[in-house]
Amino acid sequence: MLHLKVKAKDFRLTLPIPYAILNIGISILSSKFIHQQANKWTKEHFERKKLDITIPQIDKKMLKPIIEELKNYKGLVLVDVKAKDGTEVKIRL
Repeated sequence: MLHLKVKAKDFRLTLPIPYAILNIGISILSSKFIHQQANKWTKEHFERKKLDITIPQIDKKMLKPIIEELKNYKGLVLVDVKAKDGTEVKIRL
């Protein structure tokens, strides 16, 4: 399970995210429809900036084994950030 903790001055949030939900999220983000929409949403901005960039499609087959391997490292801290204003973000397995 992935644990997301956010602490701010007047706000505190802890979200446990099960691996099943993470796998569903990967499936949604790697779908062809989302890829087409992302390219459509960014196309106008890239044309204004005269950039020739396309967003590559996320490969679900490549991400699934990574998630499976992360399950072996329970307790590993992936992100631990503290801002000067006291805001903290921590993501751990």
